[in-house]
Amino acid sequence: MGKGQLIGYARVSTQGQNLEQQREYLTNLGCARIFEEKVSGAKRDRPELSRLLDHLRDGDVVVVTRLDRLARSTSDLLHIAERLREVGAGLRSEAEPWADTTSPAGRMILTVFAGIADFERSLICERTSSGRAAAKARGVLFGPKPSLNPEQIEHARLLNAEGRPVSEISRLLGVHRATLYRAFSRA
Repeated sequence: MGKGQLIGYARVSTQGQNLEQQREYLTNLGCARIFEEKVSGAKRDRPELSRLLDHLRDGDVVVVTRLDRLARSTSDLLHIAERLREVGAGLRSEAEPWADTTSPAGRMILTVFAGIADFERSLICERTSSGRAAAKARGVLFGPKPSLNPEQIEHARLLNAEGRPVSEISRLLGVHRATLYRAFSRA
């Protein structure tokens, strides 16, 4: 990691909250620049965080007062940490000293977190897959409810055989022409 700057990130969840305490703390730590926003951490669109990530250079260190100011979940934190690593930047949380990727111990902790998150994703995929298989075995159908029942499809086929255009039949049944063409091709 090269010699970079301390870059602060401060966030509060609502317009009524004040950024002053975080701003003062980050300034006292020596942050050369502080990106601030008043937006819920649950929102995916955090423009100042995006600007901060685009601003970073090799050796810079993102400093936050607490991790919950930066990330809304472990997977979000790991995603942000990966983006930082890609540009050669570090991460330091003042409230969570273990979350300091500028130290070997901090990098190891985040690597362990990444492994745990990956394991959790695998378990979720496995459970979802086996749940779907069990549901299919019980006869559960997945996907959207069919627009036409078998009787309507047969009626549409008879009308089509009489020479009525598909556009007219689709208007009568209240479906798109493509729905009828798919129904005709399946049988």
